[in-house]
Amino acid sequence: MPSFPHAMLREIYEQPEALRRTLDLYLSKEDLKPEIAAQLAQWSEPSGEVLIAASGSSRHCGLAAEIILEDLCGLAVDVEYASEYSCRGAQFGHRHPSFMVLSQSGETSDTLAALRQAITRNLKTLAITNVVDSTMAREAGLFLPLAAGVEKAIPATKSFTCQLALLYLVALYEAVRLGRIDPVKRSSLIREMVGLTDSIEAQLDEWREQAARLARAYNTANTFLYLGRGVHYAIAREGALKLKEASYVHAEGYPAGELKHGPNALVSDSVPLVVIATVDRALEDSVLRYEKTLQLLEEMRAQGANVIAVANRDDHAVAALASECFFINPATEYLLPIAEVIPLQFFSYFMAIEHGVDVDRPRNLSKAVIETAV
Repeated sequence: MPSFPHAMLREIYEQPEALRRTLDLYLSKEDLKPEIAAQLAQWSEPSGEVLIAASGSSRHCGLAAEIILEDLCGLAVDVEYASEYSCRGAQFGHRHPSFMVLSQSGETSDTLAALRQAITRNLKTLAITNVVDSTMAREAGLFLPLAAGVEKAIPATKSFTCQLALLYLVALYEAVRLGRIDPVKRSSLIREMVGLTDSIEAQLDEWREQAARLARAYNTANTFLYLGRGVHYAIAREGALKLKEASYVHAEGYPAGELKHGPNALVSDSVPLVVIATVDRALEDSVLRYEKTLQLLEEMRAQGANVIAVANRDDHAVAALASECFFINPATEYLLPIAEVIPLQFFSYFMAIEHGVDVDRPRNLSKAVIETAV
């Protein structure tokens, strides 16, 4: 049984069970519970537009949801910083999207301001939070709770993966409603999602040990660049944020293809790259993204860069080009992010330990922790 000297480490390990609890809230016999489907039907707008407002890690979940909802459902999705939307919401007055807010606590002030502005515009609103009696839960037209349990560490971990899981379920519902996939396909994808929890649980100790070793090896690096394509760009952003807030080490997340448009000037043996190089070989677009990422890895190897990759288990092509690899079990494209973020959470945790940071309470940051979380 692993020991947990900090809440953040314990909460990383709690993710498989938190995901199971969250899925149990919404699923019945490999399908959405009828009452959940009925609620979502009331939220959907004929315009086919969705606007997501969130901050921090929740916004990164929104970025992943943007790709998933557009790819699976054909919806037009915008993701706004909640702090920006609440200052310029009037500029959206000519549009009538379905409106979604994401917040671990349901009390994030910028996100709450965005929700209230959407309500004044008579938009159909949906809040996804981890706290059933939060302000957002009470004020939104529709509330979908997580079941992550109380999250005490300031860096979000289990609330993040539970948000990703619930957003994927929302996308699967919309995809069937819009005729993009059939119910049989949805049930198959839900079965895979349920099985992902056991897969993640089986890999936690391996990721923990490797992250601890890599943190020791890279503890003198002052800057990291995190790279991902498509839905994995959101995970690159989240990995960089986790490193910054947990360990105080500077990091930035970029779309992998943007590296050559400026950031490549930073790449050297003292600025490591963290590259998400997973692939769903059954999806043509995913294979294309993967091949482009392999090409990038070849170029970075020629430049002498140190690369930590996140790759499919037994991917020898990536392993040959990267300095180090976190391996994850294969999954379909839009489930991969739930697994691939966890090694990055471990890495940020152990980098914080290497730097002597109180990882549960980073300086200058605060978090609303309400004991009535689901």
